[in-house]
Amino acid sequence: MNSITSIALSGLQAAQSSMQASAHNIANADTPNFRPQQVVQQARPDGGVEVDFVRAPRPGVSLEADMGVMLRAKNAGLANLSVFHAFDRMTGSLLDSKA
Repeated sequence: MNSITSIALSGLQAAQSSMQASAHNIANADTPNFRPQQVVQQARPDGGVEVDFVRAPRPGVSLEADMGVMLRAKNAGLANLSVFHAFDRMTGSLLDSKA
């Protein structure tokens, strides 16, 4: 897989991880002493991102913050998906011009 698609794929996976963590936090908002999950992203040297799930140091869920994270993750996922579509169109045009 070339670097453009692997970077976009890692972005999609990071967005999905953020959505999962926020959904988990929202689902457990009423659980006593629940410490929410957080996703920490770190740039990879070869491009893209790595994600890691960590627990918040204190209990308590902020529904507003988690909904904001979900909206940002949705937009990040859509942006990375558009990279796949653009790459597919570029590859198809290149193949058409070579034929």
